[in-house]
Amino acid sequence: MKINQNTVLQGKKVTLVPYTSAHVSRYHEWMKSEELQRLTASEPLSLEQEYEMQRSWQEDADKCTFIVLDTERWSGQAGTEEDCMVGDVNLFLTDMEDLTLGEIEVMIAEPSCRGRGFGKETTLIMMLYGVTKLGITKFEAKVGQENEASICMFKKLHFKEVAVNRVFQEVTLKLDVNEQQRQWLLEQTNHVEEKNYKAGRLHPC
Repeated sequence: MKINQNTVLQGKKVTLVPYTSAHVSRYHEWMKSEELQRLTASEPLSLEQEYEMQRSWQEDADKCTFIVLDTERWSGQAGTEEDCMVGDVNLFLTDMEDLTLGEIEVMIAEPSCRGRGFGKETTLIMMLYGVTKLGITKFEAKVGQENEASICMFKKLHFKEVAVNRVFQEVTLKLDVNEQQRQWLLEQTNHVEEKNYKAGRLHPC
């Protein structure tokens, strides 16, 4: 999506920035991992294919993608943006007849950043963006059955397990964002700052 190409969402643990060509090399290295391929149900791509995918995701109207940075490292300027990358998060509009439905995917690729609340805050920030900027009122998540940590995280965020596909070994969880859920989400994310993103630099609004 082009709507988020200049958007930065900064939380306490993670900062979400648009997925640009500058991130592809590190992302490509992550996706060589057989574990991540299995957990994300992904096929390995060549570096050239990865660049094509990044361009596609930036242009497609039905995909919203952010790269997840470690806020502490990024704000402390401990390295380049690429050095601060820890994962990615996607929101897919899977039903063109119902644009209020979004499928959310979260990947914390760096092992050292797992189990530290990075995935939870990333998901909450992406949900906030989906609700307030994209008009999403229903979220869906499809998670591999073996990924118990991710299933547990979504349930803590009020998602309900609605289906199990034993062929694909996948669990589907859903959340309807009613007014009570919306207020809860706003409370959980009231620390998030939105900033402008240009040429790899942060520009406070």
